Amino acid sequence: MLSSKDFVQKAIDIVYEYANETFDKTDNVNFTKDNVYVVWCSYILGHVKALLSTTLPDGKYYEVTYNSSNDEIYFDAYVKVHNKKIKL
Repeated sequence: MLSSKDFVQKAIDIVYEYANETFDKTDNVNFTKDNVYVVWCSYILGHVKALLSTTLPDGKYYEVTYNSSNDEIYFDAYVKVHNKKIKL
């Protein structure tokens, strides 16, 4: 079973590995684990969930969930499709 601290480090590792494999190398950016950051992390109903992003200009963000019951991690990658301001 992962501690919360170990989970956060594992989530950063997962995002770094994925982003490092998939980002456009022709952008000539220096990408390290320091370029991965946690936006939000919470313990929810037996799971630890974190939203992460990177400093890469690709608009991607990531969701990593740890299911402690099954000792499994789930990983999702997303791209922002649209952002619109709505006046209230």
